[in-house]
Amino acid sequence: MTGRLYTVLLALVSMLVSALSLGGQVFYLFSLVLGAMLLYSLLSVLLARNMLQVKQTTDVTERERGETSTLHMEANLKSPLPIAPLQFDLLLPGGESRMAMDTGIFSKRSAAFPFRLQHVGVFPVGAQSFWVSDVFGLFRLRKKWKDPLPQVVSLPRPFGVERLKFPPQDDGNMLTNRSGEDITSPEDTRNYRQGDALKRIHWKLSQRMGELIVRRFEVPSPPDTLILMDCSDPVGGDSQEDGLMRLRDTLCETALSAAKMQMEDNNPVRVPLYGARTGEFQADHAGNLQLLREELAYQLFRGGEPFEKTLNVELRRMRRTGATVIITTRLDAQVVEAVKNIRLSGPNVRYYYVTFTPDAPENTPFISRLQHHLVEVCYVTPA
Repeated sequence: MTGRLYTVLLALVSMLVSALSLGGQVFYLFSLVLGAMLLYSLLSVLLARNMLQVKQTTDVTERERGETSTLHMEANLKSPLPIAPLQFDLLLPGGESRMAMDTGIFSKRSAAFPFRLQHVGVFPVGAQSFWVSDVFGLFRLRKKWKDPLPQVVSLPRPFGVERLKFPPQDDGNMLTNRSGEDITSPEDTRNYRQGDALKRIHWKLSQRMGELIVRRFEVPSPPDTLILMDCSDPVGGDSQEDGLMRLRDTLCETALSAAKMQMEDNNPVRVPLYGARTGEFQADHAGNLQLLREELAYQLFRGGEPFEKTLNVELRRMRRTGATVIITTRLDAQVVEAVKNIRLSGPNVRYYYVTFTPDAPENTPFISRLQHHLVEVCYVTPA
């Protein structure tokens, strides 16, 4: 019911009272007109509510962040009585909105509502409910949408980052404490160098040659790039407009950019995800990048394992890791200690600190400690 309905009811009662009191036919005529209006309005709304079919779809299911998509609405009114334009309560990535759409009689009408994907994630899009009203605006009924709303996946977009460097392998400059060699596949021999393990010495050949000779083994594959992204609740965005979503966007796009840069050189990349939605991406070719984009878009960034615990768990992988990328909004003593342990275990480490305040003085001691252990620190400020 609307305010107009009460006005018409008051007018109808006034006309009836006047007709009965004065006996004037004109008052009966006005009463009849108002009664017919009420009956028509109620009947048209009830018929439309039961004989109206609405469909809603999106033009695509996936788009890159920043691009525009379109919601298509189609209404088919099978009632012979016209009604007012439908009012849709739309749920869009930018928030809720209300849109109007005209309907015909025994015909289909369609409308398109464009919307922009401002942030990375999975967003339901469409009308949660719509309002049916008569042409006089006397009755207004709400009908909820019962089926699941269409979803649009807003994918992260990569940006340019510097390639990561790996420690040298056994090409004459072998690391003595770490090796990715396959000890079951001897490939060649070379002269002994200080620091070589005794188990690598070829004793029979050394006795024959009169000097120490060590075995060289086949390196089956290049070292991995391990990308560790903080999937727990981002910190530091409360004071910024839309800060939480902007931090999430930057975390995802930094991880994607680092993976893309390494995979373009056919370097194996592993991205374990320890958030509320767990999983692990592993690939060595840029053609598989789309799967990582989808995995990042589906991350919820709430709950999950504390990031310092994630870093400590991943220490076990460092033997086959050539470089480690750490992406987080956190910079505290626990995280710095875990990053230091990863660096001491062998791989090169790049630390991406995602923050709105890169110049905050309280960060200086932590940054200095990371750099003291030869960790490459990079700041990323959300757009």
